[in-house]
Amino acid sequence: MARALIVIDMQVDFCPGGALAVTGGDEIIAPINALMADFDAVVLTQDWHPADHASFADNHAGAAPFTVTEMDYGPQVLWPRHCVIGTGGAEFHADLVTTSADLVLRKGFRAGIDSYSSFFENDHKTPTGLAGYLRERGLSDLSFVGLAHDFCVAWSAIDAVKLGFSATVIESACRAIDLDGSLEQARLSMNAAGVILA
Repeated sequence: MARALIVIDMQVDFCPGGALAVTGGDEIIAPINALMADFDAVVLTQDWHPADHASFADNHAGAAPFTVTEMDYGPQVLWPRHCVIGTGGAEFHADLVTTSADLVLRKGFRAGIDSYSSFFENDHKTPTGLAGYLRERGLSDLSFVGLAHDFCVAWSAIDAVKLGFSATVIESACRAIDLDGSLEQARLSMNAAGVILA
């Protein structure tokens, strides 16, 4: 069974000093780089938002970051502006080895819908194309690392299982936002879905 390492959103804005910094986000770069050689393929995902993205709190009059609003596809956390296309914050962290990547998948580029999962937009219907790529390459055993553990990593791993892949989250190579207990909730959801937490 061919194995792929899916590296989620290791970008400047999600690391310390960035616009939506995850505590300790830069601590996992060296472990992720070291893991790459152990896999048959490496996929890097990149959060990639237009400036008018619906998930940005400052695009909603009077809305505070980290509050939740209702979109036509369901509840949506309003985030600080981050990973805007063409900005330094959207770039991969300089220490991340990008030359090992077989594929760079950009997500969240549709202005009206967020995309936590590397497989679907947040409507759980609009595909990113990742599943087809992995299937055509014969990559069925997936391991997930990166940022943030409780949002994009968790949603990606759960969707992977739903799509028939084997999914493992390497927790030592993830860091979480942990918004109002979101990490514990994500771990429960992953366990229930059949994701292996390693």
